[in-house]
Amino acid sequence: MTWTSEFSDYFAARAGRLRRVAYALCGDWHLAEDLVQQAFLQLYRHWKRLDPTTIDAYARRTLINAYLSMQRKRRHELVTADLPEPPPGSGVDVAARLDMRRALDTLPPRQRVLVVLRHLEDVSVAEAAEILGIAEGTVKSQTAHGLAKLRGALGAAPIVGELG
Repeated sequence: MTWTSEFSDYFAARAGRLRRVAYALCGDWHLAEDLVQQAFLQLYRHWKRLDPTTIDAYARRTLINAYLSMQRKRRHELVTADLPEPPPGSGVDVAARLDMRRALDTLPPRQRVLVVLRHLEDVSVAEAAEILGIAEGTVKSQTAHGLAKLRGALGAAPIVGELG
């Protein structure tokens, strides 16, 4: 098997999950696609040198770095009146998702990344600290602050498990 076919197989298996994580971070499916494309471009460039046991972590870190870089460069937001419709029969509580999306949008970028990593991706404190290059205590405190802000933004409503 050639490295390009290995990369293609990896892309087919992981692109959907990375796209959901990117959407949870930025709240825009088109921007999520762009972030995933950036992450896979970096993966492709370095594929031959990557350790197969850490490819998922590298992909996630690359995606997060692309998101944080985009946040630093972002000048304005595009606001639209039209909301995307969920697929028929998906059983999704659209109102709860929109509330969660709005609440996530109130968080600073790093807190949003940590909440998504810890609660959507189920990443450990140590792994989140390694991904962002920060101390474990910082991960804990920033995640706690982010969750407190989410609870405040959502009022008495429970925080839904699915962010994407």
